[in-house]
Amino acid sequence: MRPLLNARRGEGQTPDPPKFYSVAEAARMFRTSQMTLYRAIADGQFPAVRIRGRLIIPAKAVDAMIEAAFDQQRAVDAAEFVPKGAA
Repeated sequence: MRPLLNARRGEGQTPDPPKFYSVAEAARMFRTSQMTLYRAIADGQFPAVRIRGRLIIPAKAVDAMIEAAFDQQRAVDAAEFVPKGAA
């Protein structure tokens, strides 16, 4: 009977990743203050969802920011920006 109880509680299973973060959690991830993040949200510079006054941060938005940061951290050649045949 014990294994069934463990299975019901989800023990031994990988938990689903969060779909949202609190402002406090997101601020810790970005190593900034909650107030800085609240201000960025208020200024329309950071994505958030408001539910009856509570703000939550979509995990997809955080993931997209991380991916973009990695994608953009590369040396680019100016030639990549010249239209082909322009030279």
